[in-house]
Amino acid sequence: LHDSRDGNLYSYKTIGTQVWMTKNLAYLPAVSPPNVWSNTEPYYYVYGYSGTVVSEAKATTNYSTYGVLYNWIVAMNGAASSSSSPSGVQGVCPDGWHLPSEAEWTTLINYLGISVAGGKMKEAGTTHWLSPNTGATNESGFTGLPGGYKHNNSTFYYLGTSGNWWTTYGIPSLYDASYISLHKDVSSADIYSTDYQCGHSVRCVMD
Repeated sequence: LHDSRDGNLYSYKTIGTQVWMTKNLAYLPAVSPPNVWSNTEPYYYVYGYSGTVVSEAKATTNYSTYGVLYNWIVAMNGAASSSSSPSGVQGVCPDGWHLPSEAEWTTLINYLGISVAGGKMKEAGTTHWLSPNTGATNESGFTGLPGGYKHNNSTFYYLGTSGNWWTTYGIPSLYDASYISLHKDVSSADIYSTDYQCGHSVRCVMD
């Protein structure tokens, strides 16, 4: 997959009835330091980078390894919350791909097995994940990486410990949206919710 917007290349894998990117999205038209955030305006972050220069951010190891952390406003690119499967929300994804709904993530998790899906989705070993990386086999080929997240304060958290990906489901009155989380200590994949202003990774699924 070639993203015509910036030339980035992405591998992908058929898992069950779905086709998933096997790398985090790295589209980065702008970058902000962690001490600015918003529930209503788009913000892009690169873990550990505190400047505003895209070329500098792209030169970091964290960018090349983990991609970009997007707030939910960027991830959705103006679309309304969706619970459908498929979501019907292209969001920040390249043409031909879309941001997965909670239902689409649940399809993936159910296909892999609820108690073991996280292990099958996590990259195996401790090159990127901190020990113990419980249950990690990457049997699915999803190659989930622990890119951490940008909290709704000035701090990045959990690089090496957790990977977190937005869904298309949000509650506008609460500025709250759901995300999928993989963690070093568990073999499941879990669904949580957090503020729109937090920065999470994005994985796209083929239309």
